[in-house]
Amino acid sequence: MSERLRGLEWPTLVLLAACYGLWALGTTWAAALWLPLGMVLVTLGAALHSSLTHEMLHGHPFKSRFWNGTLVFPSLSLVVPYLRFKDTHLAHHRDSILTDPYDDPESNYLDPRIWDRLPRWARVVMRVNNTLAGRMLLGPFLGTLAFVLSDLRAVARGDRRVALGWALHGPAVVVVIWWMTALGRMPLWAFMLSTYGALSILKIRTFLEHRAHEDARGRTVIIEDRGPLALIFLNNNLHVVHHMHAMVPWYRLPKLYFEDRQRYLSRNGGYRYASYVEVFRRYFLRAKDPVPHPLWPRG
Repeated sequence: MSERLRGLEWPTLVLLAACYGLWALGTTWAAALWLPLGMVLVTLGAALHSSLTHEMLHGHPFKSRFWNGTLVFPSLSLVVPYLRFKDTHLAHHRDSILTDPYDDPESNYLDPRIWDRLPRWARVVMRVNNTLAGRMLLGPFLGTLAFVLSDLRAVARGDRRVALGWALHGPAVVVVIWWMTALGRMPLWAFMLSTYGALSILKIRTFLEHRAHEDARGRTVIIEDRGPLALIFLNNNLHVVHHMHAMVPWYRLPKLYFEDRQRYLSRNGGYRYASYVEVFRRYFLRAKDPVPHPLWPRG
């Protein structure tokens, strides 16, 4: 028994307990004490829960896929079914298709031919969404809308796997609704705004994780941040390390990176930022990339 306990990924389990504790405290006692405090705790709890969900679908902290999924069953972010997140994210981990407008489910690029056919207002919206400020403000809505519409089309075509993902999502949302109606002391508008805020924080991480590059190895970023955002993102800012070692738990990624820093920077062609402060300074009001994939043929 002691050997089994030593083999457990305790940092993940402790952080998961803290995550649920933050969220529960934010929706109850903190919200009643001072609503802005409750909203901050709910935002942080939901954002961290999403990062922990990412950790679970990669096989942590247990060997059992069932128990890993059960640990993050309540859908604190409301809009992302666990099974759909798992299927699309694991498909995204094929480095050869990274940034592909069709094959990479997490690509932020459009096929230039699709872009050329968009009305002017849609282009303006998507250009704004390609700044960090726009991604945080509009990204959760636009991303969720595109994701849901795509899945609805898949269900209409008879895709049972997608339908199953949404069917299982229903009870996960019901748990959250029950908590908020039975125990929560936060107004609905504040809860929804806090949840949207959590999704906005997550958009900081995904904003420039991947770039268009001829070499698949050069598409994945390193952000050498060690601050609060790195913790919320569970060190996924060291993203090329995660892609190369997807089964390594989050708390071991910094050691892997800093022990062999030049290897990883050589691999990704020096696609690196020193911190999220640098990312905000450079791209808060300026687009990093065009919306149409710059390397995609227009013919």
